[in-house]
Order: sequence, then structure tokens, then C-alpha cells
Amino acid sequence: MLRLYHLIIGAALLVFVPLGLKVTGSNSSQKSDSAKVVQVSRATTASPNGNNVWKKFVEKTASPKGWQVLPCDGNTSLLCISANGQRIGTVEMLILPLEKQPNFQKFLAQAGIDPSKKIDSQNPQYQTQLSSALNTWVNEHYAGLEKDRQGSYGDRINFSSYPSQKVQIGKLPGVRYGFVGLKRQGGVQEQHVGYVTFDGKALYVIATAFDPASQTGKFDKLENLAVFEPYLDAIALNLRLPNSI
Repeated sequence: MLRLYHLIIGAALLVFVPLGLKVTGSNSSQKSDSAKVVQVSRATTASPNGNNVWKKFVEKTASPKGWQVLPCDGNTSLLCISANGQRIGTVEMLILPLEKQPNFQKFLAQAGIDPSKKIDSQNPQYQTQLSSALNTWVNEHYAGLEKDRQGSYGDRINFSSYPSQKVQIGKLPGVRYGFVGLKRQGGVQEQHVGYVTFDGKALYVIATAFDPASQTGKFDKLENLAVFEPYLDAIALNLRLPNSI
């Protein structure tokens, strides 16, 4: 089903993506290489953007030619993506302190991690253990979403998750995840992509979507989300994490 879905999206991009934009595939081995050859800009702006948390973590952003990626003005958790001076999407960052995440504390313990001890994020054993804990978090997150969507959609939508992938988020090991809701009559109801990592004190969740029901952290057009996904991989890779600012 997902293989067919990607073929559908690929065909749609040929129709909808403006000329001059370089479209990269969804294969993770290609994304980072593709994003490196496009424009890279510093995430600074002359307009005040308050206490937006993105200012603390993002310095350089990758984007398709002609697009702009900056922390949103006056919002504490959104990264704004614009094209031709118009906002076309946002990416949300949530910072979840460990002391308020009892389930993740349990997942860490099950993976063999004692969060009270100093972590070494470059230790291969720790990276394996953390990946296990993060994958458990993703599975729980997905199970909750699936239950919610079944209540909302009934049997009108096929709800499927993407296999999670190990990724680097700044200098921390992380997991990339996502899911899609496909209409039984054809078409995409919603598509989500997220990243999660842990710095020893808090979970960092970065997410965006094509989802008409979402208020923030979303793209209004599926084709724009599809174009931006590889660049979001590059942005996540270059975040200042762990951060001591």
C-alpha cells in the first residue's frame, strides 16, 4: 500500500511542483545528499520573533531554491516555510521535560538507561539503548493516534505507519517516524512526519504534516510537504543539540 502511495505522490509532484524546484526522493539515503546542494541560509531575520524556541537550536537551514525557512515571528514553537513571500507550511518543535514523561522514563529503564546518570551520546551501546526507548515511544504515540483516527474516521480511512528510521538530530541519536491516512475512495487524507530525540533531560519532538484538521505544524498542500521533507532531514541533522545555551 505504501509503495503504491509513494508512486502516486511521485506522479503528483510532476504535475504540481513549480518549475525550478529540485525534487528529491523519499529514500533516506538520498535525502541528505540532495539537500546539501541547494541554498543554505542562516536562520536570522530583521523582524522580531520573540522567544521562539527554534532560535535556540537552528542556525542554518536548507530549503528548495526560492523558499525561505525562518523561526516564525511571535510564536514559541514554530518554524515558518515560505515561497514567493507566502507562508506555505510550519514545523513544530515540542520540548518535553523528562520529569513530566513517566512513560518515557519507563521506556528508558526497560532499555537499560538510568537517566540519573550522565549520558554519553556517542557511546554505541547507549545509542542502541536509546533507539530502543525512542522506538517504544513512537509505537505508543502511533497506537494512540490510530485509536483516535479509528474513532474519527471509522473504516473510511486506511491508517498506516512508516517504519521508523535511525537518524542523527544534531549530535544526538534520534528516530524519524511518520504515518499516512489513505482514503478508501482514493487520495490522501493526512500525512505526518516526525523526529524525536532525548538529551538526558528532555524529549525533543519535531513534527509537521499535511492534515486539514491540524492547526499548527502543517502544510496546506501535500505536494509542498513532499518537496520539503528531504530538507527537513538536513535541518534536523544540523540542529544545535545537545544545547547548553
